[in-house]
Parts: sequence; C-alpha cells; structure tokens
Amino acid sequence: MLLVGSLVIAATAFAQNVEQSVENSSEPASRPNIVFILADDLGFTDIAPYGSEVNTPTLTALAEQGVRFSNYHTAANCAPARAMLLTGVDNHLAGVPNIPEMLAPEQRAHAHYQGVLGDNVVTVATLLEDSGYHTYMAGKWHLGSSPEKLPSKRGFQRTVAMMDSGADNWEQRPYLPLYDEANWFADGERYTLPDDFYSSRFLIDKTIEFIDSNINDGQPFFAYVPFMAVHMPVQAPQEFIDRYMGVYDAGWDVLRQQRMQRAIELGLVPADIAMTHMSTTGDWDALEEERKRYEAKRMAVYGAMIEAMDFHIGRLVAYLKSSGQFENTIFVFTSDNGSEGSGPADPQAFPARLGPARMGYHTDYERLGLKGSYNTISPSFASAAASPLSFYKFYTGEGGMRVPLIIAGEPLPRKQVLSQALAWATDITPTILSLAGVEPPGTRYAGKPVLPMIGRDLSPLLEGDVERVYGENDAIGYELTGHAALFQGDYKLVVNQPPLGDGQWRLFNIAVDPGEVVDLAADEPVVFQRMLSRYQRYARDNGVLPLPAGYTQIRQLVANTLQQQYREGFLLFLLTLLVLTPFYVAYRMRRNNQA
Repeated sequence: MLLVGSLVIAATAFAQNVEQSVENSSEPASRPNIVFILADDLGFTDIAPYGSEVNTPTLTALAEQGVRFSNYHTAANCAPARAMLLTGVDNHLAGVPNIPEMLAPEQRAHAHYQGVLGDNVVTVATLLEDSGYHTYMAGKWHLGSSPEKLPSKRGFQRTVAMMDSGADNWEQRPYLPLYDEANWFADGERYTLPDDFYSSRFLIDKTIEFIDSNINDGQPFFAYVPFMAVHMPVQAPQEFIDRYMGVYDAGWDVLRQQRMQRAIELGLVPADIAMTHMSTTGDWDALEEERKRYEAKRMAVYGAMIEAMDFHIGRLVAYLKSSGQFENTIFVFTSDNGSEGSGPADPQAFPARLGPARMGYHTDYERLGLKGSYNTISPSFASAAASPLSFYKFYTGEGGMRVPLIIAGEPLPRKQVLSQALAWATDITPTILSLAGVEPPGTRYAGKPVLPMIGRDLSPLLEGDVERVYGENDAIGYELTGHAALFQGDYKLVVNQPPLGDGQWRLFNIAVDPGEVVDLAADEPVVFQRMLSRYQRYARDNGVLPLPAGYTQIRQLVANTLQQQYREGFLLFLLTLLVLTPFYVAYRMRRNNQA
C-alpha cells in the first residue's frame, strides 16, 4: 500500500513537473514581440544608416542592434508591396498587380486584377493571432476597403487604419479628388480623427495604446505600423522643418553626390559605382534664386517628415523599454517602394497651383508643410533620395525597388552587421513567422485552399549560418504596368517603359553596378536569353496580363478619376481636371525630354 502511495505521489509530482515544463516551454516570454514598421515612399539613402543627412537616431540605433540589408528589393509601388509583405505570396496571385486607382477596365475583368487582397492568401497577422499573439495595426492599409477586406478581418485584433493610397497628415481630408473623404476605420468601423492629429504621432500613440491594453497578460504581440511618411502631401511640424532650412540650398546634384559618397563609406554600394543622370533631373544652376529657395524648402519639409517619423518611433522604443518589453522585441523596418517622383517640377507654376487651391490647399512658401499645405518633392530631388540608384517609384530601376531593410533587436544574435545578400518583399512574412516559431501554411488553411508562400526565411542570415538565401539559379520575377524585372544571382534583367524608359530589356550585374549603367545584354547573350525566358515563364505562371493599347499609369489614373467624378457631378469633374492637370503636364514634359 505504501509502495502504491509512493508511486502515486511520484507520478503526481512527475506530471506536475511535466505540466510545468510544458507551460514554461510555451510561455509567451520565450517568443519575441515583433514590431513591423513600414515607411511609405522612402528612398534608398533617405535615413542615416543608409547615407542620409537626415537625423534618424532611433533607426541608427536599431541598425546597430541587428542586420542592415543593402540588396533588399520590393515592389515599385505601394499596394503590391504591402500584399507581398503581409502574405509572402507574389502580388499578382494575391490579387494586387497594381494599385486599384491605376487598373484599366480591361484588366479588372480578371479576378486577380482587382487591386485588393484576395481571399486565396492568409496574412502574417492571421497566422500569428492563431498561434497566440496579440495583433495590432495602426497606419495605411490600401488593400481593400469593403467590409470583408478591412484589416480587422485579416488577422488584426485592434486596428486604426487609413484605407486609401494617401491622405492629409494634419487633418481628415483627402489629398486627391479621387476620394470623397479620407477613409479611416478603427476596429472595422468608420473613424473620425482627433483635432490634434498629426499622422506619425497619432499612429505611435495608437500602437502604444494597443500594446498597453494587454501588457500584463503574458502574451507576445505583433504590431504593424505602416506610416504615411513620406507619401505626398509631404508635411511636418515646424520644429522639425526648422532643422533642415538651408541644408538643401546647394541643390539636388550636390545632394545626390553627397549621398552616394556616404553610401560608399558605409559599404552599401561599391566604391567605384557609376550613376546615371535622370532625364527628369533639372538644371539647378539655371534656376532663379527664388525658385531655388522654394525647392530647397520642399526638400527641407521632406527631411523633417523623415526625422519626425524617427522621433515617434523613438517614443515607441522608449515605451517598450519602460514597460520591460524592449529586451524581448524584434524590429523590422523597411519601405514599401522607392522615392516618389510624381510631384510637379514647379508647384508654383499656375496650373500646379490651381489644383491644390481647388481642394482647399495652398502652396505658400512660408507655410509649406504645415496644416493646409500641399507639398511634394520634385522628380529631381526624388533622384537624390534614391541616390546613387536610377529611376524611382513606379519604375523597375533600382531607385524604385531597392530600399532600406533593418531587422534588429536584443533577441537576435548578430549586431552591427551589413548583409549584401539579395532579399525580396515576400521574404518578410516567412522571416517573421520563423522568428515567432510559427510554421507557414501549406496549400490549405482554416479549412480552405490558400496559396503557398514563395518567400524565403531570412533568419539563417540573421543568425550568421549562411551568406545568402537565394542561390545562383533562383529567380525572382516582378511586373508593374509593363515595367518588369527578373533577379537571378548577381544579375538583374529589367525593362522600363516610356516616358522615362525606352521599352528595351537590359541586363545588369547589380552587385558591382547597382547604378545600372553598364548594359551587359550584348556581352553576355546566353545569360540575357536565359533570364528573358525565365521572366516569360514568371509572367505566364503568375497571370501577368498585357497592357491595353495606349495605357500609361498617369493616363489611367486620370481616366479612372474622371469616370468616378463624372457620376458625381460636373463640378467635381472640373475640379479633378484642375488637380490632375499638373501631373499630366509633368508626364508630357518627361516624355518630351526622353524623346
């Protein structure tokens, strides 16, 4: 009897130890919190760890606590990038080949050309929520605004989200007449912004609020913070603007050279890199002094908006430290695409001033960047923001696709590391899942078929186990309105359509020539033809559709906007025409310059 009693006691103790061991092994503290920060339209050298003159101490500190990637690529515009970043699936298959605002009616006839996130993919937020993570989002969504497409239906437990391609940063108002209003939602319901709203401050306030609401329950969290900075309209608080007054007085050519030199010193690009001169870059020396003054301030507001974003990221870091969460948090920081070059070359010209004025905006020098101001940077400064790369947003040159990527945090073993390895937007979700200890889905999830992820887990790079996750024969394809690219090893096959491109395929070794200056198509015809064949296979396998006759991005945006506004009245039709005329004039000027 004593023996039986002893065995029962021993068995009970063993069971308790096992139970305690299981509980300990699955404690949330052993699983890192993950903060995914996404900038909007940030150029390759727009932050200090990548060669910028802009003061970004928070991002600099994060870069020192982990790995910077110098060869990371993303989509050339926003919604397609976000689809890949959040699902690990190619954007064409995920339903987002382009932003919906630029899709042609002929394309919309196809189910995978709707410009909203498809039901055939599962988001990283859903997978993390199902594995015990709290999931939060504060920022720009732009992946669908119908009830079933809201982020609150795609795995995020708490949300405050802006649905559109952009909006004002100071108040709840649209930035284009394509939208009747700035569409904000919180937890699935329409939301009214507070009176003291400034986007970067507000988004971090909400992120802290969400995290703090469950801080004591022991579960890890995933916080997705897609900023509106530095998407147009470019706006910032005066105290940040003041810090950059005079910084850009030497002009865009000097800035592009300075950033290239710093990128070389940081080891981000080869020492002998060559740069192209974009046809949309104006002659700074030919400008009148008053125009130089105005252009320099446009860029000063841009720098201020970047520093303001960094400042508020710093507030989040400070909160995590004070709440004891920082030591167990991993940060992922990147941009959705390269710098934005669609702003008018001269916003003070009469046609350029008419549009913003009709929407209630001003372009006054003294108040530039403040509440009520409509500000952008010019194509010339956009090239400097992407220095030393060629092209910018909407194009498949490196300036439109190569952006910063920092993965950092105390749980990671390697610090102050610069990786030259090729990485792609679809790699972010598999990497986050790996860091969280969550298996990616196969071909089914939650009882329904889903597309498997194509992205690669970057954690072996973060741990120092490998030098690259893509082999010499692995290919990555991409397409946007006829602009296209294929990456394989150190090579990139690329075509850019007019007005900036000429529609010709080119081959570059972007490991030694990230400026895309030396076309190798004639010198290496076998590589060129092999990669062209692989791109054609990519286009076929991913349902890339041909462009309708006469299609251009700007023309389709104008057509879609006018069609929508025509239904709502002739007055709005005229308003739209006035607002979009400067963009169309800029497009024609670029085309003429290219010719």
